[in-house]
Amino acid sequence: MKSLLIATVLFTGIMQAADFQPLYNGKDLDGWKMVGPGRFVIEDGLMKTEGGMGLLYYTGRKFGDCVIRVVFKTTSPHSNSGVFIRLPEPPPDPWYAVHNGYEVQIDAGGDDWHATGAIYSLSKITSRQQKPQGEWNTMDIELKGQTTRVTLNGVVIDTFQGSQPVPERKQWYEPIRGPRPDSGYIGLQNHDQSSTVYFKEVSFKPLN
Repeated sequence: MKSLLIATVLFTGIMQAADFQPLYNGKDLDGWKMVGPGRFVIEDGLMKTEGGMGLLYYTGRKFGDCVIRVVFKTTSPHSNSGVFIRLPEPPPDPWYAVHNGYEVQIDAGGDDWHATGAIYSLSKITSRQQKPQGEWNTMDIELKGQTTRVTLNGVVIDTFQGSQPVPERKQWYEPIRGPRPDSGYIGLQNHDQSSTVYFKEVSFKPLN
């Protein structure tokens, strides 16, 4: 009976993990396209940001009513990157993503509106769950209709409704306010030459 229980638990864990379908194959950038300056390189099976400001987006499909999982680690307290979601069209440049999608921020040093897990300048985090530099973080971004829910290392830290009130736009580099689609393309940001962020998993799971 004990061995059967262990086998059941292991099987359930494997099936739950298998629900996530990889978008990064761990070898190269097949299925991804870079726009803007900078680049992503493959180093020991990891995607590594270099330079900026650029955007690496997944070309294969749009994503809606699903969970996007990104596993990343930073190299300094101010390493800056982000995950772009809800892009209506393939982005011709990185600023298209800023103003036509949402950026789920990666930056331990930002304030609550601009820190890891925030919908950049639109929805602030409720707690800080990012691990120290050099440690892996798992970020789950749930897209369900106009709701975006961000979970970092097992804790929900941001829930954003597309129609909710947002702060006034104050800086030229902040996103233009306005609606975003229920589904869209996704991408990863390489922010600047002094920021290095590693990604070892980008995957997704459809919502039932």
